[in-house]
Amino acid sequence: MLSFEEIHKIATQVIDNEASAIKNLIPLLDDNFGKVVQLMYENKGNIVFSGVGKSAIIAQKIAATMNSTGTSSVFMHAADAIHGDLGIIRDKDLVVLLSKSGETPEVKVLVPLIKLRGNKIIAIVGNRDSYLARQADFVLDVTVGNEGFPGNPAPTSSSTAQLVMGDALAVCLMQCRGFTNDDFAKFHPGGALGKQLYLRVRDLYVNNEKPEVGPDDSLATVIIEMTKKMLGAAVVTQNGYIVGIITDGDLRRMLLKHPDIDTVKASEIMTPDPKTIDENDLVADALQKMRHNSITQLPVLSKGRYVGVIHLHDILKEGVL
Repeated sequence: MLSFEEIHKIATQVIDNEASAIKNLIPLLDDNFGKVVQLMYENKGNIVFSGVGKSAIIAQKIAATMNSTGTSSVFMHAADAIHGDLGIIRDKDLVVLLSKSGETPEVKVLVPLIKLRGNKIIAIVGNRDSYLARQADFVLDVTVGNEGFPGNPAPTSSSTAQLVMGDALAVCLMQCRGFTNDDFAKFHPGGALGKQLYLRVRDLYVNNEKPEVGPDDSLATVIIEMTKKMLGAAVVTQNGYIVGIITDGDLRRMLLKHPDIDTVKASEIMTPDPKTIDENDLVADALQKMRHNSITQLPVLSKGRYVGVIHLHDILKEGVL
């Protein structure tokens, strides 16, 4: 077993080597990259990503990234392609083949079959002199000097370079399409990320009670309302508009200032002009406002009028973090 110091040194070297390998991709970008982006943007079919081994795994990830950012893509394993999966490819599809060496047997068998069908081939390859590079219509060079650690033949820097080139393509296509957060949300309705992009305040506050008191209401009325509605606050309104808010903290501070609590009115202990949120705003915006102001609830407005309260617990429950 290596010492922690040795492990840390190796890890540092791997990260540094891979970072350098990625940085070295920049000089390799040529007109081919722009032509490939244009071709993918104008493409009327799917983009089929394929490879073998680690390259297949990277191809699958790039296809997933493309799909989630507005570019219709599918994954086809090169080994399975020559055993029936070649039927995945349609007439208008582009085929992107990933390979470090460009000499992988399965890829060499697959290339002439694709060319026979008339589909254009884009190679993401680490060897410009390889069979794949010579046969492809377009070449995106992902050559790396060394893998992540000297003497280690396992694909590390090379597979990372493939992944980064795929990310660069996906982001360029996003920009070409004017792909927005709203578009992204349509493809990511599940999980915390999706909820950050589409969940609105109106989706949550309606599940809560609506704590509300008037400016002249007594302290007893305020406490009863806060207790019944269980949101840790009561919103003070006048003619449907918010004039203040009373929280648990306001009640505690009131006890220090008003020895005669029987005569205290809501208007005397409320915080005027509290922070609010519109019902059409994103829940993520509500969370940001709560964090920024160190509060746990926000009165909700609809066309300027008070309609309810959204609480931090509501947001936590939905997993929007």
